[in-house]
Amino acid sequence: MQVLDRRKAMAITPLFRLAFRPFFLGACLLAALAVPLWLLALGGATGSWQPAGGWLAWHRHELLFGFGVAMIAGFLLTAVQTWTGRPGLSGAPLAGLAALWLAARLGWLLNLPWPLLALLELSFPLAVAGVMGWTLWQVRQQRNYPIVLVLLLLAVADGIALYGLLRQDDGWQRQAVLTGLWLVAAMMGLIGGRVIPFFTQRGLGRVEAVKPWPWLDRILLGGSILVALAYAGGLAASPSLWLGALFAALGIGHLLRLVRWHDHGLWRVPLLWSLHLAYAWLALACLGMALWNVGAPLNPSLAVHALTLGAMGGLILAMIARVSLGHTGRPLQPPGGMTLAFALLNLACVCRVLLVLVWPVAALWLAGLCWSVGLGLYLWRYGPMLMQSRVDGHPG
Repeated sequence: MQVLDRRKAMAITPLFRLAFRPFFLGACLLAALAVPLWLLALGGATGSWQPAGGWLAWHRHELLFGFGVAMIAGFLLTAVQTWTGRPGLSGAPLAGLAALWLAARLGWLLNLPWPLLALLELSFPLAVAGVMGWTLWQVRQQRNYPIVLVLLLLAVADGIALYGLLRQDDGWQRQAVLTGLWLVAAMMGLIGGRVIPFFTQRGLGRVEAVKPWPWLDRILLGGSILVALAYAGGLAASPSLWLGALFAALGIGHLLRLVRWHDHGLWRVPLLWSLHLAYAWLALACLGMALWNVGAPLNPSLAVHALTLGAMGGLILAMIARVSLGHTGRPLQPPGGMTLAFALLNLACVCRVLLVLVWPVAALWLAGLCWSVGLGLYLWRYGPMLMQSRVDGHPG
């Protein structure tokens, strides 16, 4: 039976053997092209062409619900196989899910009629949540049930964006994206809190990883979800002291984690320092929002871009650089150019969050260039790996 299962798995086109393959590849390609396209639109180079909701709404929506959610799907639908011992999604069902994601991306770009766009858009996160929930429920793995909750809440946030699109209300669409971003922050805190200390311990050959503090894990997860719900309910549109206190607690909690995880040896290993720097941007984004909420003269967009470029983009690139190696049967040594890619994504964030205060236009274009080249390096070095069989001959 195992021989037959192996033959069946090896007969599948390599790109659709596990979810990390199509979603890491497709999401990176989307993100690498979306930012230059947005900058061209900002400069008026796209003429009268308008995606659904306009270029600003498209830029915000697609880098979260297109790029970010696809990366989450690729990671979770691959990891759940290891967590549960159940086969991961592959073959025709995976190809169908990838096609659904692609159709929704084209739908936003080509401004499809609202009912069709809504059907395509919401089907993807709901399908991912359904597959995750069913797989976890089969083995009663309650520890990971919160992941399904966050996925469902992301679908709700996407639904709010679609409602804003129907009403032609930019405020609703922006509110939906901010809701989704802090749900992704909750996911980054949840997954990052597990894998960063583990990867650090394994990467440096230490005896054991830093033990988690469950009380801190619960505060960071619950606090991030509470922030997301505040945005969803319209309670975070203007500064408030209670939100400032909540953001400050989140920022301090993330910094406390970083201090506990730190090891001087990690700065010699690109696959490690990239993870820690990305998590540091998450803490800084929380502290920046805390300052804005208590009245500091700070543009909240800077904190949001610290979250999107530095934390989300940086953590995604660091994670997929490692996961892609491990799941294609390769040693955990990133190929040439990836150290530069990690540095470029951090430089993109520095440009968009700090340098933009001095040279607004030049910094935007430099940030876009660094972002696209950094992701382009991943596509160049890892694209062939994702489309080929594992080098060790195993399925997956």
